Amino acid sequence: MKEILRTRRLLLREMTEGDIPDLEEMLLDPEVMYAYPHIFTKEDVENRLARQQQRYRQDGFGLWAVVLRSTGEMVGQAGLTWQDCEGQPVLEVGYLLKKRFWHQGYASEAARACRDYAFRVLGAEKVSSIIKTDNLASIRVAQRNGMAREKAFTATTTTCLCPTIFTRFGRMIPWIPHIASNS
Repeated sequence: MKEILRTRRLLLREMTEGDIPDLEEMLLDPEVMYAYPHIFTKEDVENRLARQQQRYRQDGFGLWAVVLRSTGEMVGQAGLTWQDCEGQPVLEVGYLLKKRFWHQGYASEAARACRDYAFRVLGAEKVSSIIKTDNLASIRVAQRNGMAREKAFTATTTTCLCPTIFTRFGRMIPWIPHIASNS
């Protein structure tokens, strides 16, 4: 398992086949998946894991396992993926947690770490989150992490047209004072 980054409470690492039971707990739960256009099957879970492993090889990033440092338990997934926004590729911060770990700040903490990784490690100029308009919890996570609504659009998936908002956060450029030399 390749560790990607750590926060105060969390470790983010590449997912493996050993994570399938945790992914099933999350991805087969209709309450967790309410913002997705269809109900996942066990085959969908395996395909999602394979897709992330392909992203690790192809892009060097993807959705990672979010693990509690204190217990080693996987609480969800978060990471960076390329997504389509009206025909343009955007680097998206995505996050999804098991229901029993909601409302504890883990999504915000993991998403913030992914955002910072995109800027510091990948050199991204902008990161985005594409969120269904009725997914208020994810909208709040994006807002807590400094993102602002940029536009609304209708995302096209294989099963539906979803009213969606696009949020974005641009690279923070630190202000560095000019220091005059004595020469």
